[in-house]
Amino acid sequence: MSGSKPVGLKVCATLLLCVFPLSQSVFAYLKFGVRIGGRQVTLKWTQTPVRYFVSDRLSVPGVGVSEFQAAVGRAFETWQAVPSATIAYQAGGVTAALPGDEDGLSTLGFRDRPDLDRVLASTSFVIDMGSGALIESDIFFNASFQWSVSQSGETNRFDLQSIALHEIGHLSGLGHSALGETELRDGGGRRVIAAEAVMFPIAFSPGTTAGRGLKADDVAGITDLYPESGATDSQGAISGRVTKNGQPVFGAYIIAFDPQSSAMVGSFTLNAQGEFQIAGLSPGPRLLRIEPLDDADVDSFFGASQTVDLDFRVTFVDRLIVVPRGGGTDTIELKVVPK
Repeated sequence: MSGSKPVGLKVCATLLLCVFPLSQSVFAYLKFGVRIGGRQVTLKWTQTPVRYFVSDRLSVPGVGVSEFQAAVGRAFETWQAVPSATIAYQAGGVTAALPGDEDGLSTLGFRDRPDLDRVLASTSFVIDMGSGALIESDIFFNASFQWSVSQSGETNRFDLQSIALHEIGHLSGLGHSALGETELRDGGGRRVIAAEAVMFPIAFSPGTTAGRGLKADDVAGITDLYPESGATDSQGAISGRVTKNGQPVFGAYIIAFDPQSSAMVGSFTLNAQGEFQIAGLSPGPRLLRIEPLDDADVDSFFGASQTVDLDFRVTFVDRLIVVPRGGGTDTIELKVVPK
């Protein structure tokens, strides 16, 4: 690690509101990153296992320190169990520190933030700005909400394990996925109807435990960041470009659907040329769909300075795209039309 001053960066990695990525990679999944000496560095752990601690400074009704440890431990184990990824975590025990303290410890715990009335949880990072090395990442859960660690869930309480699973995805370096469907609530806000990724930025309603398992999109994302040796030899990728009236489209979401397994993996067009790549796919045929980001706030995925094109219709590619083993497709031109 260099002697440069560490810098703390807070990411509003929430399930009810939005996450503000530090930056996006050019291709594949949304990942956090920083600019170091004019170059883009993907934010990830260079040494594993990632050691984490649980704070005992604040608790909420029904969730003691031991119950909290067990729930987040199960969430960490879920990510670690992905066979195609090398990410690993290690519980370091209990600390009196609070999440958000820049102390070199990656700490998970509660903070009472009634002012953040739509934020269930938040992930922050401390980064060495000389090397780009990730020094610590903290997660706070908002004690202003009601929480549950019950195996079957509890009415009107958010499932801590589900929320922890999402936040640990951020702690590991993943941004949000757009694989979800919502509807507007009476009085404002959105309700999740379905989600095909733990990293979808809006929470399921209180009382459900539906967010405790990873989906194909999450597995592909964590494998992209921490690939197991040989994983890319058995997987393939789809590459392409999205245009509208001959001009590249920024921020389009492309979904690859596997008609054999029904698995879905998505990616964004993340550069000025409207290019995308969906990696980590098993070989075989895929159906492609291109859609605008209209099921969550755009700033859940992109920074305020980036102009995302939402003015086009959902488009289905009229042929199957075959993913090769251990390689990628030729660049596929995908055309969309204005709404």
